Amino acid sequence: MLVADDEPHIGRIIKMKLEQGPFRVTLAYDGREALEVLAREPDIALVLLDLMMPHLSGLDVLAAMRGDDRWRALPCIILTAAGQEQQHTRAIELGANDFLTKPFSPKKLYARAAELVGISADEAAAAGE
Repeated sequence: MLVADDEPHIGRIIKMKLEQGPFRVTLAYDGREALEVLAREPDIALVLLDLMMPHLSGLDVLAAMRGDDRWRALPCIILTAAGQEQQHTRAIELGANDFLTKPFSPKKLYARAAELVGISADEAAAAGE
């Protein structure tokens, strides 16, 4: 799993929560780095993108993903601060699978991530305790 967020503490919190279960998380701190990680690590099963990042935004990365055969079907969750409804609409148009507003529940994020990669709710609940 790839988590791209320019706020290192948020990336670490997400990584810590998701790695309580079956996920292995790679962190990226801007959109350009996120695309580099995708190109370098072919086994990524899910991408979490912060909307506002340096170099390339989450929407830029999502657009690049959907325009590339390697990543077109890769599930993607967009993370954003409150009050960015216009970007929400654009993210859905670009093919985001979900949209979570910060602050979000790590438990909800874990459950949604598990659902998108095909892990059962029971497995997710057991690991997410």
